[in-house]
Amino acid sequence: MAYEPQTLPIRIPLSPSSRLPTIALCEMLHNTVLTYRKRLPSGKDTGLPTLDIREYMQSLPEMDRFLTVDELNADFEAIAAEFPEMATLERVGTSTLGEPISMLTIGNGSKQALLFACPHPNEPIGAMLVHHFARMLTQDETLRDGLGYTWNLISCVDPDGTRLNENWFAGPFTVTNYARNFYRPAGHQQVEWTFPSFYKQNYFDRSISETEMLMRVIDRLQPTLMGSLHNAGFGGVYYYISHDRPELYDTLHTMPGWEELPLRLGEGEASYAVEFAPAIYKLLSSRDAYDHMETNGADMSTFSHGGSSFEYAEKYDTFTFVTEMAYFDDPRVNDTTVTETTRREAILKDLDNSEADYGVVTRTLDAVKDDLKTDSLFQDAISSFAHMHAESLSAERTWAESDPSTERMATVAELFSSNQEGRFYRLLVLGMLLRMLEGEINVGNGTPKIRNGYKEALAAFTESSSQLESELNYRAVPIRKLVAVQLGSVLASAQLLADSSH
Repeated sequence: MAYEPQTLPIRIPLSPSSRLPTIALCEMLHNTVLTYRKRLPSGKDTGLPTLDIREYMQSLPEMDRFLTVDELNADFEAIAAEFPEMATLERVGTSTLGEPISMLTIGNGSKQALLFACPHPNEPIGAMLVHHFARMLTQDETLRDGLGYTWNLISCVDPDGTRLNENWFAGPFTVTNYARNFYRPAGHQQVEWTFPSFYKQNYFDRSISETEMLMRVIDRLQPTLMGSLHNAGFGGVYYYISHDRPELYDTLHTMPGWEELPLRLGEGEASYAVEFAPAIYKLLSSRDAYDHMETNGADMSTFSHGGSSFEYAEKYDTFTFVTEMAYFDDPRVNDTTVTETTRREAILKDLDNSEADYGVVTRTLDAVKDDLKTDSLFQDAISSFAHMHAESLSAERTWAESDPSTERMATVAELFSSNQEGRFYRLLVLGMLLRMLEGEINVGNGTPKIRNGYKEALAAFTESSSQLESELNYRAVPIRKLVAVQLGSVLASAQLLADSSH
């Protein structure tokens, strides 16, 4: 279904100096604030309350850091103890390292809503949302019961991995510090991407314990609404949803402007992503990835990748959403000015740069692998990302060289995606390589090969991060703004489905 906006999508240009919208745009935002009505397009009264989404977003307090796993667990325990008549806390699973995982349930509506945070452990914005949203539900009867939901909240589905990111949770919030303390699991160890997947030659049945926990919860609840609470590292706001719902898009486009955040209007996160509307995509699936690689000539004989939570919940016709808000932004992330460079030139240059950057990682890993003793999660992650990069590189080149859509001139935002954003994400892998080597040295395994590998990796990291820091005109987005946009996505989706069910 084609998207026909009722109003022009709001794009907030960020001034290099202040990054604040112009007065004219502020007035436009004021005049185009969207609120849901109690009436469906047919004019039939639903009888449901209308949530003032912007007011809920603005009610969030300022936040100067992200909460740790221990703090999140303690918060849920306190809510269950304080509000036993409306909140129930139950253990629903166990992490790979043996840590209990709990779910807080609030409300008693006929529709089940499931929100789970930290599906990737370097993405704690959803944990902050769940932390504040749980309190909102206990204090606001309309929010709790008005739309007919039972709210099921998991504050952290990957506590093991999240603990490995906690060193950057209190700042300083810079690109360098984030990359230096970053951890993201290998593909086969990610909660989000280890759901069973059986498609063509792909056969994946190695779900980890955290994913099996989510499978049990999804099967039990059969949720009407599910939020896998992700976030991005660099860029603007963009969305993934399971169903094409054009009546939702104006609100999704407008909400970031309320918090002075830009939409991300550059290249899609995946070249095969289906765009429903600007910055709004169909949720990615392992099937789509397989078909894209197969179509572009990749060897699929060794392809073995898990499915996502969205794919698993499809059997229940669950409306699943993912809202991607980035810690850092730059005035270029939504600049649609046309440049003199084609998309093809920019994408192919990025692929060349990625091959060179991953070459540093793989050469270092090959040089030290026989001396490694700790068998760390960092080693698993680096090896996995290097393999995935090599596996997809030829297919991405074939796509970029042959797809007619890459022949047009790129926008500033698309150039930024293919250059600075790509380098930012590859810096994170280099940061994990350093952490792996530091771990070996810290346990007394500082062999000459490991010390030399660490020295070379540190020099590469320092050069790359310094270059990025000098080229970027970025800000660390206030945490409250990021949480607010994710909250707005939850409420907008919940309102839409509740109204539609009537």
